Amino acid sequence: MSRRVPSWWIALGGALLALSPSSAQAVEPVDVELVLAVDVSLSMSLAELEIQRRGYAAALTHDTVLQAIADGAYGRIAVTYVEWAGTTTQRVVVPWTAISDRADAERVVAGMSARPPGSARRTSISAALEFAGDLFAESGFKGMKRVVDISGDGSNNQGGPVAAVRDRLVGEGITINGLPLMTTGGYASIFDVPDLDRYYSDCVIGGPGAFMVPVNDWPQFPEAVRRKLVMELAGPGSPRRSAEVAAQPPVLLAADGPAVDCLVGEKMWRNRTWMYDDGNR
Repeated sequence: MSRRVPSWWIALGGALLALSPSSAQAVEPVDVELVLAVDVSLSMSLAELEIQRRGYAAALTHDTVLQAIADGAYGRIAVTYVEWAGTTTQRVVVPWTAISDRADAERVVAGMSARPPGSARRTSISAALEFAGDLFAESGFKGMKRVVDISGDGSNNQGGPVAAVRDRLVGEGITINGLPLMTTGGYASIFDVPDLDRYYSDCVIGGPGAFMVPVNDWPQFPEAVRRKLVMELAGPGSPRRSAEVAAQPPVLLAADGPAVDCLVGEKMWRNRTWMYDDGNR
């Protein structure tokens, strides 16, 4: 004698199956999930914004970078390119994209070049890091390592304290590497911070193996980006990575404790903005 299964039981079983891990949307494994977060505050000239874009484009398609990607366990990475300035200015220029070969890298470069770089007031490294950290949740990839690669020519002067945001992301297993731009070709400002490389070392970068490559002049920029990408993508014991660490200018690691005032940018802004109706950083 057969017993009829109630319709509500069939519906419940279907719902449970839909919620099971095996039916969840698959994520693509990659060696590294990498957020390229690029400063576009008004202290950067239009020419410098273009130099930045061209520098990242040249680095992503460079033979040594592509070889570092190919040498990984999966042979592919996931990248997104973001431009940022103040607390309300973060723009995804290129959404999450997998790169495993030159054709993939050239597609990312084409996306970067599709429209001109934006520009906006103020400098909120903390908001840029928060935005970058949130992007990992929607990447659709599962990286063996998650990295935020942030460049900038000034200290945080808007939004929350940068060191607190840095520490939160590091606590989530995210590494933050830096590219401090200590160049003199843009708009000089009373808000410039001396020893920006030390500020980045003490207040911005963090996580396992965190480092930064300072840029002292714009002609150095493409090579600095290339070096940093190779170091982020190559394994810790890789001869390729060791060669980049030994190159000049020297790579700086994250400091053990803050020797620089991590609120220096906020204090400079508060103490000096009475001179202006608005600011350009």
